[in-house]
Amino acid sequence: MEASDIYKCIADDQRLRILNLLEGGPLCVCHIQEILEAPQVKISKQLSTMKALDLIYSAREGTWMVYHLTTPMPPLLRTNLDHLRQADCAECNQLQRDLKARRALVARLRQQPDACPEPVSESITCCAP
Repeated sequence: MEASDIYKCIADDQRLRILNLLEGGPLCVCHIQEILEAPQVKISKQLSTMKALDLIYSAREGTWMVYHLTTPMPPLLRTNLDHLRQADCAECNQLQRDLKARRALVARLRQQPDACPEPVSESITCCAP
């Protein structure tokens, strides 16, 4: 993967936020949509772009698509995400708010196992702190 591909992804606000969320573990489109408060079609388009660059991959669980970061995560992406999370800017503060919303979502899924199909819930909650 070229460095320019990584920078193209993190230069886009929505893609940056999605990568930030997926570093914490897998999520399905509806959960990403809930956290980002964006239309599903826009989220899917961004996921498709990142999938084409092999930054993420998807796994089907019934009718649900669960997205994961590709492993190993490119070091350049990890370094940039770490730096942006610590920086003091509006976009960077949004990354922290997104992670907080992700933790709340995972906690809710653990408390309400019927909120989504069991394999989806397991794949999302298994990896989260």
